[in-house]
Amino acid sequence: MALARWLCLILALLSGLAVSGFPRNPSRLLGKRSLPEGAVDGIEVYSTKVNCKVTSRFAHNVVTTRAVNHANTAKEVSFDVELPKTAFITNFTLTIDGVTYPGNVKEKEVAKKQYEKAVSQGKTAGLVKASGRKLEKFTVSVNVAAGSKVTFELTYEELLKRHKGKYEMYLKVQPKQLVKHFEITVDIFEPQGISTLDAEASFITNDLLGSALTKSFSGKKGHVSFKPSLDQQRSCPTCTDSLLKGDFIITYDVNRESPANVQIVNGYFVHFFAPQGLPVVPKSVVFVIDVSGSMHGRKMEQTKDALLKILEDVKQDDYLNFILFSGDVTTWKDSLVPATPENIQEARKFVMDIHDQGMTNINDALLRGISMLNKAREEHTVPERSTSIIIMLTDGDANVGESRPEKIQENVRNAIGGKFPLYNLGFGNNLNYNFLENMALENHGLARRIYEDSDASLQLQGFYEEVANPLLTGVEAEYPQNAILDLTQNSYQHFYDGSEIVVAGRLADEDMNSFKAAVKGHGAINDLTFTEEVDMKEMEKALQEQDYIFGDYIERLWAYLTIEQLLEKRKNAWGEEKENLTAQALELSLKYHFVTPLTSMVVTKPEDNENQTAIANKPGEGPLDAEVIPSMAYLTSYQGPKTPYYYVDGDPHFIIQIPEKDDAICFNIDEDPGTVLRLIQDPVTGLTVNGQIIGEKRGSSDSQNRRTYFGKLGIASAQMDFRIEVTPENITLWNGDSLSTFSWLDTVMVTQDGLSVMINRKKSMVVSFGDGVAFVVVLHQVWKKEPAHHDFLGFYVVDSRGMSAQTHGLLGQFFHPFDFQVSDVHPGSDPTKPDATMVVKNHQLTVTRGSQKDYRKDISVGRNVACWFVHNNGQGLIDGIHRDYIVPNLL
Repeated sequence: MALARWLCLILALLSGLAVSGFPRNPSRLLGKRSLPEGAVDGIEVYSTKVNCKVTSRFAHNVVTTRAVNHANTAKEVSFDVELPKTAFITNFTLTIDGVTYPGNVKEKEVAKKQYEKAVSQGKTAGLVKASGRKLEKFTVSVNVAAGSKVTFELTYEELLKRHKGKYEMYLKVQPKQLVKHFEITVDIFEPQGISTLDAEASFITNDLLGSALTKSFSGKKGHVSFKPSLDQQRSCPTCTDSLLKGDFIITYDVNRESPANVQIVNGYFVHFFAPQGLPVVPKSVVFVIDVSGSMHGRKMEQTKDALLKILEDVKQDDYLNFILFSGDVTTWKDSLVPATPENIQEARKFVMDIHDQGMTNINDALLRGISMLNKAREEHTVPERSTSIIIMLTDGDANVGESRPEKIQENVRNAIGGKFPLYNLGFGNNLNYNFLENMALENHGLARRIYEDSDASLQLQGFYEEVANPLLTGVEAEYPQNAILDLTQNSYQHFYDGSEIVVAGRLADEDMNSFKAAVKGHGAINDLTFTEEVDMKEMEKALQEQDYIFGDYIERLWAYLTIEQLLEKRKNAWGEEKENLTAQALELSLKYHFVTPLTSMVVTKPEDNENQTAIANKPGEGPLDAEVIPSMAYLTSYQGPKTPYYYVDGDPHFIIQIPEKDDAICFNIDEDPGTVLRLIQDPVTGLTVNGQIIGEKRGSSDSQNRRTYFGKLGIASAQMDFRIEVTPENITLWNGDSLSTFSWLDTVMVTQDGLSVMINRKKSMVVSFGDGVAFVVVLHQVWKKEPAHHDFLGFYVVDSRGMSAQTHGLLGQFFHPFDFQVSDVHPGSDPTKPDATMVVKNHQLTVTRGSQKDYRKDISVGRNVACWFVHNNGQGLIDGIHRDYIVPNLL
């Protein structure tokens, strides 16, 4: 079977380049001719150009990267590329030796089938993942023949959002080698006129930046150019590596003589609204702060630092209170209090005395805060012309009191009743961010992730600054009756200083002579109405700037905004409503050629007389830092949200996830290296999975604390006469007496009737038996000079529907429904890990709250899974004792 060569889609801002040898004849070496400066292993990226056109906040960006293979052999060239998470890719082309292969946007299911057909022939793989706070990283690699040239051209679009009084365009620069022609060009056209324009780079000194960077603006036009010479790209005067690695940020704002601006082109309109100079509406704000044990240490200190700084910025007209939650809920005051100097000083003392303890009771804490705000409004203890805000900060999931996310959402939604927004701040990655986001969105707020970093306190302060100054409440944009079709969101609970409201729509009558737009809202002193009237002929003349404008920009802006809002609404929709929202967003995504969570871009190119297909997906609604490997994601995509899964990974840690409980149980098995354990045995289907334990490279004098892992896995189907042995070095397949061996450096798919095996290079292997049984094996590689540990394996059951009721084994016994109850949660020996009593399988056990890692989607860091740990090798949870599961052979 031919092994696959990697081909992934470039989707990016600026291309980083890595070269992996892919010679057709490994014995051939590069010729003695001198290579261009900056070339890496014979590959020269000789041009990278980014051309950005911004028209009325809507950015249209084209990235073009050109490379040539100077080597005497074919090379596989890999590009790591990044673009903003808010952007939609709209086009991609790959040109090799003058022949261009375009990308096509297709419905994800259609693209999936095309992709799987190619994968089944062992021809392709793909990678897409989130990258840091603002970017998505995509990877592309292509086999380039000796002497050949390759050009990648990517187009993406986004609506720039106004943030703290400025629009920001964020570019990630990382070419990874000296580039002869490197250039960023940005042209901005704003009909309101440009008031400020700036550009800065995190990777270059101001002296060097000054000579490589030009920026100017006058009237409606602005221009930025960054064109460093080869010498300016060097990390030192004699170096051949590049210092271009970091952020290139362009910020600007527009003139605000009028609070609103309406533009109309080709039957579509956009309405920008951002008044200035209004008095701030007083606010009542309740801070709901997680002080559970997991907030211990730096997170708690950073939270306190941020709250102390926020207290300095609270205005005297505001009202406030603090609610702290762990297992219990406590309040600073019984009701809201005015932000007098005396109360602020008392609040500072309260914040400084905050300490962490116990569990996480999100439900009761939020309901207490909502009740406090409602009561203050009902009893008229706060000004009539004021607004209410609730801000919650948590670093984990609810695990005491009402802990079901859907029930908490329902309780909060009913309590707020649409009267004020909820803002959820998720601290770190070990939480259900989707839950926080959905709950905030359905209560007219938003969620924001606070990254565990040295600047976490500044992130918290920065969020508060965004909502600290409401200028209007109950904002609604109105247009001529029966004159507008397909309007985007036009009502907002708040307008905050430094932001902007954007509404777009389609005209029912393109031949109208004038267009009137009005925005109404409640201010701090009185109700306000802002009216803007547009003369259509004058508008047509004003927008005739063809050098800067791409003609259908308002229509595309409308489509972008509509899709974005439909996808947001879809997160909290169910049944027929969700189907309708999905259908609308999909139709627009396909019509306007946007890669969204509902579509994929497919590129097919000939290679070695065979077609290779690359697919690119936009990360969907999962956790922020989730990685999606298309082959794996597609093979496991049939899982519903209520499908349990089971796995063993690490030391070895067995984890049983039970969606009905929204919880998990875990246990360890402590046995000697060389021991083989029965993980799954199904006498009906004939499927068996065994695992062999390995230990550390050197013996541990403390046998109580020795670390062991799974070093071999054996998967066998008696009915198919098929066996697989997996080690950290190789994957060996026996089909009867026929033997095939693959390494973890391969990307390959093996298929036969009722069976598929997909190896993802250096990452994982997916084994599927028909429709209903799927396993994932994850490869963990340690540092080669690591003195103690070996490479090892993790084993995940992602679908067990096809297993019989007679299935048993350390994992298999849990494929059948079982129940457990947890009670009497109380502090344990570790203050961050409470103990509790669990009743399961007619046994009463003492269990400890902890967490284990799930590495299916991120093999380097993993995702924490909270679980109740059963001690003593799972005794009382597993049937019998753990030694009952020891077997003599792997297969």
